[in-house]
Amino acid sequence: MLSAIDISTSGLVAQRMRMIQISNNIANIKSTHTSSGEKVPYQPKTVVFQTDESGSNGAAGVKVSSVATLPTDPIWKKEPNHPDAVKAGPHAGEVAYPNIDLMNEFTNALEAARSYEANLGAMDITKNMEQQTLRILA
Repeated sequence: MLSAIDISTSGLVAQRMRMIQISNNIANIKSTHTSSGEKVPYQPKTVVFQTDESGSNGAAGVKVSSVATLPTDPIWKKEPNHPDAVKAGPHAGEVAYPNIDLMNEFTNALEAARSYEANLGAMDITKNMEQQTLRILA
């Protein structure tokens, strides 16, 4: 029965990492340059899951295999007085903002929260089954 809890735990950890990355995307929705000052807008990132077959009794969980950067074109906005505005070229006077869809991020956050809740529910059911087993055996 411990493997069922391990599987749910791996799901909790994976969804937590997903929620952290979603919150990073939302937090950087207006980031027009990097921390080193380079005028490159933030690139949204997503968590890539992978099957984790290291569990006991052939049980498979989930793990985060990587955090991938989503290659997107920036959204250009005319703001000639902005410090990060392009000085010359076809986008002169424009600022490059990250192409992050807030509704998509909220939807992903809701999905991650529901998955987290489902894993908590599965852990609770597993715990109750173990308690019932101990009552029967005692």
